[in-house]
Amino acid sequence: MWQVLACGAVVFPGLFFVFRKILPAVFKHWTDADVVLVSERLVSSIHAVMATTVGIIIVSSCSNNIIYDRHWLATYFVIWYGVPYMTYDIFAMYLSHYYRYHVKGHEDYKQHSLRTVNSFVRREFLLVLHHIALLTILLPITLFFRKDQGDFFIGCLFLTELSTPFVSLGKILIQLPLPPLPAPPLQLSLQECWLHKANGGMVLLTFFICRIALFPFMYWMYGRHYGIPLHAVPFHLPLATNLGNCCILAPQLYWFVLLVRKGYRLYLRSRGPPPAKED
Repeated sequence: MWQVLACGAVVFPGLFFVFRKILPAVFKHWTDADVVLVSERLVSSIHAVMATTVGIIIVSSCSNNIIYDRHWLATYFVIWYGVPYMTYDIFAMYLSHYYRYHVKGHEDYKQHSLRTVNSFVRREFLLVLHHIALLTILLPITLFFRKDQGDFFIGCLFLTELSTPFVSLGKILIQLPLPPLPAPPLQLSLQECWLHKANGGMVLLTFFICRIALFPFMYWMYGRHYGIPLHAVPFHLPLATNLGNCCILAPQLYWFVLLVRKGYRLYLRSRGPPPAKED
């Protein structure tokens, strides 16, 4: 068991360490905060690609009988990489938070302390809660309470990670400074370039499909298996299952609303101020 857990416990911190060493040598104008942010986001994207790939394999392998078809990755990917990644990511998010304020010279961020940890938890409470919930709820359900059923739905949950690389790229494009260009009139911020706009569209599309529409899809698949209409599926499931799905879906809806509002603000900014009316 410990050797299995060591897989992800070595891979993700190891990649984070490697990126933190390579990036400053390549991008010499980046601050420590930039390096930590990009390193965290690159590792997050690698995990997302792995989880999405595993999700596709499980869903395609268990589509004949979504209740009783089995795939070994549904359990072992959670143990090998899911648990170590979620544990690592909390620490990586804290480092990104710490260095963001450290490079700005904030008095409380001259060194690590309980105060900086407390500030991180308060500022990123929903994300931290999300990670802890996955560790304390999804893990036990995946390993002990499913009675060897529902690998298809575990695969579907892995597919929620499809939006993560686009979210990560968006955060990198927003926060990283551009190096000076030889022609100042042509210089654009990363928020105004075509890549950021295209990535923003992919964020909204993948987030909606894989983190919101996915839940009605899973209910529909369950109803189709048992021959019951979609609106009757919640009454066919245990209360704990419906509550669990609501707890997972609620923060996704909140984050999606924030993404839409942010995208709308950027759209208005790209259009520029309205022309002045002539007298």
